[in-house]
Amino acid sequence: MTQEYSQKSSLTHLNSQGQAQMVDVSSKPATRRQAVAAAQVRMQRATFQAIETGNAPKGDVLATARLAGIMAAKQTANLIPLCHPLPLHQVEVHIQPDSQLPGYQIQASVTTKAETGVEMEALTAVSVAALTLYDMAKALEKSIQIESIRLLSKTGGKSGEYQSPS
Repeated sequence: MTQEYSQKSSLTHLNSQGQAQMVDVSSKPATRRQAVAAAQVRMQRATFQAIETGNAPKGDVLATARLAGIMAAKQTANLIPLCHPLPLHQVEVHIQPDSQLPGYQIQASVTTKAETGVEMEALTAVSVAALTLYDMAKALEKSIQIESIRLLSKTGGKSGEYQSPS
């Protein structure tokens, strides 16, 4: 076995032949786990003002984006090939106006009691909420930017707590 394969086999998502595999988490204890992710959506001031005043052509942009984020978190295992389907106990998506961008700050918090974490579910929630915000407002502006999708924090599991340095 070459050194390259030796290194690959120590990676949890690769088997001894270097092929992608779903990690077996059946021997891990179910513990409470939470992850918080964020994204921002930047747009022209006129677009921001139209959304804030409820004048977007497709209706309630923020309520639709929030609901899409919640629904997306529940579908993460169907979207990301090696993610485990998890029982989600809570998904919260908050979308706050940010006149300095101008645009919106999106934050999602996902909680479970399971054998593996919910980082991907939180990241999926903010990503799809941002994409939905774009879809709902694209008639007003095509140059809307989705930026800075990132994990802010996570708790639980073998690797313990993580807090974003920024």
